[in-house]
Amino acid sequence: MSTGPKSSSPSSPGYRKKQISMRNIPQLEDVSAVKNSFNRHLHQTIVKDRHVATKRDFYKTIAYTVRDQMVGKWIRTQQQYYQEDPKRVYYLSMEYLMGRSLTNSMVNLGIDSECEEALYELGLDMEDIQEYEDDAGLGNGGLGRLAACFLDSMATLGLPAYGYGLRYEYGIFKQVIKDGYQVEVPDEWLLYGNCWELARPEYTIPIHFYGRAELDGWKDTQTVNAMAYDYPIPGYRNSTVNTMRLWSAKSPHSFDFSYFNHGDYIKAVLDRNLAENITRVLYPNDQKMEGKELRLKQEYFLVSATLQDIVRRYKTYKSRMGGTARSDFSAFPDKVAIQLNDTHPALGIPELMRIFVDLESVGWDEAWAVCIKVFAYTNHTLLPEALERWPVGIFETMLPRHLQIIYEINSRHLKTVEECWPDSMDMLRRLSIVEESPEKSINMAHLAIVGSHTVNGVAAIHSELLKKTLFKDFYELSPEKFQNKTNGITPRRWLRLCNPALADVISNHIGEEWVMDLAELKKLLKYVDDANFIRAMYRVKQDNKVKFAEYIQENYGIKINLESMFDCQVKRIHEYKRQLLNALHIIITYNRIKADPTLDVVPRTVLIGGKAAPGYFTAKKIIKLITSIAKVVNSDPDVGDKLKVVYLENYRVSLAEKVIPATDLSEQISLAGTEASGTGNMKFMANGALTIGTLDGANIEMKEEMGDENIFIFGMTVEDVDDLRKEGYVPRKFYEDSPELKKAIDQIHEGVFSPENPDLFHDLTDHLLNHDRFCLMADFQSYITCQDAASEIFRDRKKWLQMCIRNVASVGKFSSDRTITEYARDIWHAKACPIPNAQKKETTLD
Repeated sequence: MSTGPKSSSPSSPGYRKKQISMRNIPQLEDVSAVKNSFNRHLHQTIVKDRHVATKRDFYKTIAYTVRDQMVGKWIRTQQQYYQEDPKRVYYLSMEYLMGRSLTNSMVNLGIDSECEEALYELGLDMEDIQEYEDDAGLGNGGLGRLAACFLDSMATLGLPAYGYGLRYEYGIFKQVIKDGYQVEVPDEWLLYGNCWELARPEYTIPIHFYGRAELDGWKDTQTVNAMAYDYPIPGYRNSTVNTMRLWSAKSPHSFDFSYFNHGDYIKAVLDRNLAENITRVLYPNDQKMEGKELRLKQEYFLVSATLQDIVRRYKTYKSRMGGTARSDFSAFPDKVAIQLNDTHPALGIPELMRIFVDLESVGWDEAWAVCIKVFAYTNHTLLPEALERWPVGIFETMLPRHLQIIYEINSRHLKTVEECWPDSMDMLRRLSIVEESPEKSINMAHLAIVGSHTVNGVAAIHSELLKKTLFKDFYELSPEKFQNKTNGITPRRWLRLCNPALADVISNHIGEEWVMDLAELKKLLKYVDDANFIRAMYRVKQDNKVKFAEYIQENYGIKINLESMFDCQVKRIHEYKRQLLNALHIIITYNRIKADPTLDVVPRTVLIGGKAAPGYFTAKKIIKLITSIAKVVNSDPDVGDKLKVVYLENYRVSLAEKVIPATDLSEQISLAGTEASGTGNMKFMANGALTIGTLDGANIEMKEEMGDENIFIFGMTVEDVDDLRKEGYVPRKFYEDSPELKKAIDQIHEGVFSPENPDLFHDLTDHLLNHDRFCLMADFQSYITCQDAASEIFRDRKKWLQMCIRNVASVGKFSSDRTITEYARDIWHAKACPIPNAQKKETTLD
């Protein structure tokens, strides 16, 4: 396809300056103000001059310059909420994958052009400087990234909302690939400080553990303090700046001076550290969380600090303005909505009951009526083993009062169950919060359902499967509680920020309203046959591929074919996400080329990235297999540039922002009925990648939006999977029936990709042949056929690009703005609280 004159190289100064914006020409007076503020912070905050300042110093300087533009709005936002006293939304999540704040803040404040131009005039490069900001990796994957998107949307929509979480000293580990294996390295994201956080020691809250529960309260507890750190969350080009409040554990005493009397200074210091260990590290997403006492401490620490803070805010309504503090909690549900992001914060339910009953002297019935009107629960998994269960023994020791409260909640709940199913011990057992076997435990999902007014899934199929399978009994008991809220992504970070060239092309044709209303992208459909628009889309994709190819060359030493299909699967490494299926396709492609080096294949660059939980042996072995295949493929002269395989080390938000705009084909290949929703699929769709995927999670709704002909669907449906298992699934049969599959698995088993240790992958091949829980073998042939179809269409670049345009045009439903609007309307019953624009003197850049 002819693409006209050659565009600038993404690494050239001209290209980078063009990326400042082709539409929003910065005003000279604003650029000058940014430069003045930058120089002031360099001298007065960093205390250096240009001659000795490092690039990290320059990053901090521009970060403080940008933060200056938020603080006035931030203060006014909180003032407005205090004066108007709207219903506030509190989003509780153990994870927030925020990524970097600098460029996101610039975009949302509408000063990105001014800042980039100012740095350019100062002889600095924004693209270079921003690399010195560490990702705020306070989450494992999709759960934490969804929470970050939701905070962005709540601020953009002007909702009075707060995100509450934990300020982990060490976030999700840094992944290093050494000899093909994943090695975990601590993520010291706070090592150089954090320009975006504000410590709030005045909001330090005591959190209690252990002790004993008596008739007159919780006695002889151990105390740890929770200290607040606030982060600004700016809305897109409005005056709202909401707050994310993260709690950090602090010892309640400077030292235990009794130790000093015995000269044991070190013991005194170490005891402080024990208390502060609660927020030291984010737990990786390991399947076996039960019994890990520190994790339960973290969950309770989060909800106790948060709920005490919420109750404090409710009670002190306008008391600073001479009013009387509120003591009546009947209006609490009119002012408070709490969303539980999965079961991790479910302890908030018994904690709020403890606060009401023990501390505020509210009667049980009144307290429970209020409690159930306040909480709502979002489920994120269909895998039964992923639901949290905590042994009663841990509760008895650590949270004895909460165990009493949970028993009382369960007792009253089971009376309701008995009224619906008289004399059914089986229903009582299945619906109980307290499970008796195999070990007496608290089922946190059951607690969340019983204590919430609404339970929602995160994609249409997920929500239906919850009602039919995992929570079938609860749905029969309380069908009115169950809703669907399909996930979404913020178009600010995942299109406007990460792909400015595509954003400019879109805005040049349909205006900029799409940034706030993603459904506007439907207007692009009229350009599907427009040769100039198709050419512009091609140039954007090729420029992004050139840029990412340079990143690959620089970081991995691999030169890749820019005309190849960039085939990408980036997500947590887990068996149900089926990275192994992708690996089998790579081997099939490799074998075809080896069988006939003259074969006319569509060149592919396969990009795979993601972290495995440190204790998840199989997932870590899958990484080793993929890197071993890459080593063989990339060094084979017969293959040349027809096939390259790159394992993207330490996949994170900032790396996603690089690879997603460059991708041609997005792999969303989980077994039908296992992925709750997915949001990576939506990000790729928004950036003009086509999807190869199963009828799972949000893929189904994506297909409905874009049309069957614009997505590559393969594999079994949920019903097919059920039928296969009922018949008795024999994976070895599929192995015997497919010569290509048999050869690929034999190669893995015989050590073709691990000649130094031929037995290395026997556990993987044995599992595939004899167990194969996630049905890779059954879906294999359909997957290969679909991949071949994708390759054929890729040869016809015009058709491929037209499909890409239809994908981008159809992504409107998958904006997190739409999702949050539905939450606010259907679950929280909360309304926007607009923040008045400030006087001009308060908003000038200097």
